[in-house]
Amino acid sequence: MSTASNARFVTGSLWRHVVVMSLTSSVGLMAIFAVDLVDMIFISMLGNAALAAAVGYAGTILFFTNAINIGLSIAAGALVSRALGAGQRGQARELATSVGGFCVLVGLIVPALLLPIIEWALRLLGADGEVLALAARFCRFVLPSMAFMSLAMTSMAVMRAHGDAAMPMWVTLIGGLVNAVLDPLFIFGLGLGLDGAAMATVIARLVMGATATLLAIRRLSAYARPNAGRMLRDARAVSSLAIPAILTNVATPVGTGLMTRIIAGYGTDAVAGMAIIARLTPVAFGVTLALSGAIGPIIGQNAGAGRVDRMRSAFTIALQFATLCVLSASLLLFLLRAPVADLFGAQGLTRDLLYFFCGPLSVFMVFNGAIFVANASLNNLGRPLQSTVVNWGRHTLGTAPLALAGGALAGAQGALMGQALGGLLFAAIGVWLAWRAMASPAPTEPFTEQRQSHRLLRRFWM
Repeated sequence: MSTASNARFVTGSLWRHVVVMSLTSSVGLMAIFAVDLVDMIFISMLGNAALAAAVGYAGTILFFTNAINIGLSIAAGALVSRALGAGQRGQARELATSVGGFCVLVGLIVPALLLPIIEWALRLLGADGEVLALAARFCRFVLPSMAFMSLAMTSMAVMRAHGDAAMPMWVTLIGGLVNAVLDPLFIFGLGLGLDGAAMATVIARLVMGATATLLAIRRLSAYARPNAGRMLRDARAVSSLAIPAILTNVATPVGTGLMTRIIAGYGTDAVAGMAIIARLTPVAFGVTLALSGAIGPIIGQNAGAGRVDRMRSAFTIALQFATLCVLSASLLLFLLRAPVADLFGAQGLTRDLLYFFCGPLSVFMVFNGAIFVANASLNNLGRPLQSTVVNWGRHTLGTAPLALAGGALAGAQGALMGQALGGLLFAAIGVWLAWRAMASPAPTEPFTEQRQSHRLLRRFWM
């Protein structure tokens, strides 16, 4: 089968590809995160500040598991898109199946390791007393469903790698709809409170996993028949990208955990404010967040086809589009800051933090957007370790020191500003590395040169 029939991003308007992929991806993302936001509104309506704080702590743990899922989906998208760009559809199907198998295994192993130490992990983040008990209970409900979410994310990444932007959008919309319907029913109708929110999340994950996998199989024949021998054969190629991608994405919840720990020093109201901000951010900046999933297949297919000119053009367009989206969303948040705070019944420090986020702080998402675009490009260009270093640098050196300094100068607001400033330096580094990588993308066959760890390290600064 010809390359052109499978790799739709190697021709046509790059602006159109970037905008369509970003908008369709963001609709689904925003639907899921909007439900999380509604969760927080419903929980706030229960009148117990400890519940909102508990969701904030639990969200950090769940963010960690989703970071692993995202890393696996990045591996699937990068490997499949490059294979399709090179006209190797059979190999693309086999690689997708191998990553899917690893997703199920990881989705079973990680919860088994986390659940016995969940209270210790939450204490490490600063939770205690009633908040600790509630957060641990929420995690025990939701964590076992990780495998379904992992399979959903991977199947959606595979569909995007094929150039199908609509189906992943519908998968997330269906998941969001299921959650949105079940949330009020379970929380208020059945009087289950926080447990009801957790149950609704689990059911939505089950639906998403099943729907995404079936669509990938029936619409695109994106998976081959599972084969243990093939999984072992592909293990090196998959792990050479999946492990750095997982490490890259795990950095984000580590940074969130550091910030949660720092903000916890300012009290439960501050943690509740940060929890609301964490759920408001992906809704307000859904298009920007979606760029990481949207630009990857475009870069990957053109890398497989050897189109350096189109790679660089797509990268520049993605950065411009991210900036436009952030500035537009920031203006809207500023204008709606009072109604947003009222919606959550935010008072005191919680309200102050929301106002601060809806003012100058949100503009700094421009730098995060640049990091998303750069990291997605590096992963699809066979430079996953560079992406790992950029993200870990941003969420450690670019988070804790500046947040602590800002907190010492201006309290909780200063801590959030310090964290935001850390994005500037690492955005510049990420963009530079990605631009340089486009001059010499990895060979057409997906990441075969990276099967040995010493070769990965040797290629790091090439």
